[in-house]
Amino acid sequence: MTEAMNPLNCIFGAAIVATLATAAAPALSDTYVASWNVKHLGWDNGKDIRAVAEVAGAFDLIALQEVMSLDGLEKLEWELEQRTGAEWQTMASEAIGRGSYREHYAFAWRTDEVEWVDGAVVYIDDRDSFAREPFSMRFETAEGYRFVMASAHLIYGDSAAEREREARALNSYHAWLEESFAGTPIYIAGDFNLPPGNAAWDPLGQTTAPLITKGATTLSPVNGRFANLYDNIWAPAGIEIPVVSAGIMNFPAELGITHEVARATVSDHAPVWMLIDPDASPVVLLPHAGSRAVSSATGAFQFDEPQIGVDVRGNRKSMIYHIEGCPGFDKMSEKNIVHFTSQELAISAGFRIARNCS
Repeated sequence: MTEAMNPLNCIFGAAIVATLATAAAPALSDTYVASWNVKHLGWDNGKDIRAVAEVAGAFDLIALQEVMSLDGLEKLEWELEQRTGAEWQTMASEAIGRGSYREHYAFAWRTDEVEWVDGAVVYIDDRDSFAREPFSMRFETAEGYRFVMASAHLIYGDSAAEREREARALNSYHAWLEESFAGTPIYIAGDFNLPPGNAAWDPLGQTTAPLITKGATTLSPVNGRFANLYDNIWAPAGIEIPVVSAGIMNFPAELGITHEVARATVSDHAPVWMLIDPDASPVVLLPHAGSRAVSSATGAFQFDEPQIGVDVRGNRKSMIYHIEGCPGFDKMSEKNIVHFTSQELAISAGFRIARNCS
């Protein structure tokens, strides 16, 4: 059921890692979490809701930006259930924005994989720092990992200075979330209209790090090309987190459509995702402001190699991985597949390449 939450009445509130077919039914211990600017969902703009659901249904929980009507969100929820055969739930903020342009933030999740715990609130922005105040909810995976997911869509504005002011203000928002959800890991996802290398991220980067640092998420009009790295997920730094990989979903390639068609009927942004697996070795991110490096309890771990079009498949039982073209690439049981965006990620997670791969 789709619900619009009144913030005044509620206190708290690359490459895809999997093909759409396999990501629709991941192993119970794996939870795919994503963020996606769906480009004016709910307007009469020729949106292909089935294609949107085909993309969104690859994940278990997805934060959506640019939801323009609750009717559009309800249609997406229905399509998600038709596509996956699972029950989905959605929740949206009130329409937010300065002037006549207003949009909803929304979350959609599979109820068999993710549970909404509490919290569904738009940030009380008493300093008017944001054109669209972020929206947050607390979730728990089927394996018991509890976390806060916040969704933000920073202003594009007339100059980069406007975006940079909002990026700096996210540090205060992050502190507010930590106070409101004490002891719960905080992830801030969304369309930030700024690359992670911008100095405006330094305040937030004292305690967090972006999961995506290479590649791009906005679709160029030129088929196959991506332009800006504007979409991201900022994850906790300095603590152990069960995020085993992250990347960018090349949805036009997955759907078999051109960028022109994708931009016109689906979105001009690609989703960014992270894979949560509490059974895997925990990862510790270093604060972004001090270092771009990433380390884990078991050694070096790189999130920032989302190679468009690459799918490396590991077998969780044998701890052997296969690349496309290897004899065993398509022969694994879906429940045993672990997807990586590069061979380096598979190796760092303890997998070795199959001997019959060249």
